[in-house]
Amino acid sequence: MTMAEMEVEVVSRDTIKPASPTPDHLRHYKLSFLDQIQVPVFMPLVIFFPRDDVVSLDEKCSRIKRSLADALAKFYPLAGRVRDNLYVDCNDEGALYVEARVRCKLSDILENPVPRALNRFLPRELDDVQDLAVAVQVNFLECGGLALSLLISHKVADALSFFTFLNAWAASARGDPNIIDPCFNSSELFPPINLSGFQTSTGIVRDNISTRRFIFDAATIASIREQFADLNTVAATTDHPRRRPTRIEALSSFLWSRYMASTQPIDARGDKIYTVLHAVNLRTRTEPPMSERHFGNISRLAITVPTVDAGTDGGYKIVDQVRDAIKQVNGEYVRKLREGEGHLNSLKEQAARFSRGELVSFSFTSLCRFPIYEADFGWGKPAWVGSASLTFKNLIVFMDTKTGDGIEAWVNLKEEDMAKFEQDEELLAIVSPSVSVNSCAF
Repeated sequence: MTMAEMEVEVVSRDTIKPASPTPDHLRHYKLSFLDQIQVPVFMPLVIFFPRDDVVSLDEKCSRIKRSLADALAKFYPLAGRVRDNLYVDCNDEGALYVEARVRCKLSDILENPVPRALNRFLPRELDDVQDLAVAVQVNFLECGGLALSLLISHKVADALSFFTFLNAWAASARGDPNIIDPCFNSSELFPPINLSGFQTSTGIVRDNISTRRFIFDAATIASIREQFADLNTVAATTDHPRRRPTRIEALSSFLWSRYMASTQPIDARGDKIYTVLHAVNLRTRTEPPMSERHFGNISRLAITVPTVDAGTDGGYKIVDQVRDAIKQVNGEYVRKLREGEGHLNSLKEQAARFSRGELVSFSFTSLCRFPIYEADFGWGKPAWVGSASLTFKNLIVFMDTKTGDGIEAWVNLKEEDMAKFEQDEELLAIVSPSVSVNSCAF
């Protein structure tokens, strides 16, 4: 059976409350400015585990629910409800918990994962956040395997916080006492402000999004990096030496250049402004640096405005511009960000241009080097970890393959753009010919 043919039947819905009540003095958790300006969507992850004859499915479910309750007690805002884009009412209402049976085997999924089909493993639509912070769905596969999906609202967490919670939850399930103590003071670092006139939902698209998963093996990534490095060496001067680009700098520059070449003909660009956005973790860029314990949205976007000809040279010019933009997200940037108003005005201006069709943005989020495959709940590490089809066009999410040396690029484009992009000859020349997890991730 293919993923397109699989049937998902919800068999139960429940709410998992924290194992212990939240103290009265912690029941009003203020959102930070960076939480406030985040889009109201869920971040998804689907974690696949093979059949395990040592731990029964019933025991797995009991352990998942029990440890989820323990984790929610420690990460108490996630058991609350978001109110008015201002604060979380830490009322211990709990997380949505769903169980479902799936007429499909794990081997069918790993043979050819279909991003859009993975959305059926999720307990809610990604833009149906409402006031919820966390939702979980446990999917029982025909073969005895299990797919565990986790949704966390972007209103309360960024990607690093997502994995901090996930791995604390898994550690609790397997009885590991060394669980991180999260720090919930982001509103002190980035005080909330009045957002009147700013729509946080700008850019959300429900229909007409096509998501494809492209695999780049280690040798291909190394080759792209070397190509950029060689040209950078030629362009470098004594005063401006240039280093070899990172995997993400090189791959994102290449993919953006192929998007431009395949979907944005030069004679049709007119006066449009093109921007390239990279999500950047701010914790290491504050003065002094913050630890990974700091929970919430403590990340922002490095914005690159490519030169007019940057998309016509295979991405060689933009790779330097991307690096410079990321470098500018520094201590001074964070200091200005804490003031709030200036950054908000810039966001309002960008949103207005986007709504008028004057701005074409392309976003990259990298989950590479995150502990994606460390989620061991007591029956071994995942066979594979996937994302889903997201609610934004022109968005690419990078994830490590299981071996950690290759990269999966989850590309979200408008359907008409994807039809052109996925036929681009330069892209097809280097992308891995196999989409099977078994052949490219193990």
